[in-house]
Amino acid sequence: MENQPLISVVIPTYRREKLLVDSIVDVLKQDYPHFEVLVVDQTQNHEPETQAFLEEMANTGKIKFFRLDWASLPGARNYAVRRAAGEIVLFIDDDVQLVPGFLAAHAQNYVQNPEIGAVAGRVFDRMKLGDSGGGLEIEYLPPAAMDPGIAWYHIDLVHTTKPQQVLTARGCNMSFRREIFTQYGLKFDERFRGSAVREESDFCLRIRQTGYKIWYDPQAYLVHLGEETGGCHDISMRSLQYQLTFYHNHFLLGLKNLTFTQALRLYARLFDCHVLGNPPCYKSGSPIKVATRGIFYLLGFLKALLTVIQALWNDGQIYSRLDTQS
Repeated sequence: MENQPLISVVIPTYRREKLLVDSIVDVLKQDYPHFEVLVVDQTQNHEPETQAFLEEMANTGKIKFFRLDWASLPGARNYAVRRAAGEIVLFIDDDVQLVPGFLAAHAQNYVQNPEIGAVAGRVFDRMKLGDSGGGLEIEYLPPAAMDPGIAWYHIDLVHTTKPQQVLTARGCNMSFRREIFTQYGLKFDERFRGSAVREESDFCLRIRQTGYKIWYDPQAYLVHLGEETGGCHDISMRSLQYQLTFYHNHFLLGLKNLTFTQALRLYARLFDCHVLGNPPCYKSGSPIKVATRGIFYLLGFLKALLTVIQALWNDGQIYSRLDTQS
């Protein structure tokens, strides 16, 4: 890998307009000399201004633009990987703000340390920073943040200030060596549905099998605006379908990657936080709402169990299969 490896910046997008345009402009302003931009668009119809911008960027060769007629975040990631030329594949969301040195910060980790296979960048998450007042700082994550059974309630890539090895990245700011996909054949699991919560965690857990490290670099930071509509939110976060897929995805993560003991700890914490509503979830303790969440918790488990059983004859990579057959 050269000192300035080619970076493929991938932006999956769904039903975003001005924020998508602004995110692309921020990438194109980067001072890093060797990168390409792949926009994987799952929006059926854009506003005229957005459509004109995307067409102009594609026609002038500033971006590679792909239009899909289906919506799946892990499917869009896989689609882009098959078309990316970079030695590094970097994923960002379609509602982010970047500083000029963002790409260089990601790249330097791979150049300096061959043991690093993935970089988790810091995320100045507008909503989470607002909740904490923006003043909280963490130098090093606790040991529990490397425990797959409970890590998801201890990993904080918003407030952590020191570089360190981590268990997972956040999907809005993560990069990988190309070998992760080509040499080891890893793909994002397209069975993670809805908002695809935990799809990047599932992928990162499987990186452990390659021997590569996932490295957190707070200098590779961006601002995540966290818009509630568009992006990967192909369904309303308050809908019944979202609730079902939320629990399904968590149970699928455990069934695929964790030991029996680790999975039990994950599911117990999931129940305590998201069903009972205890901190840090702070959900309503109304008996009706707790019972409703409990029903979706149970249905999510049964659906995830069915997904795992179906994997005996169907790996669920339906969008990748459609792509390779076209």
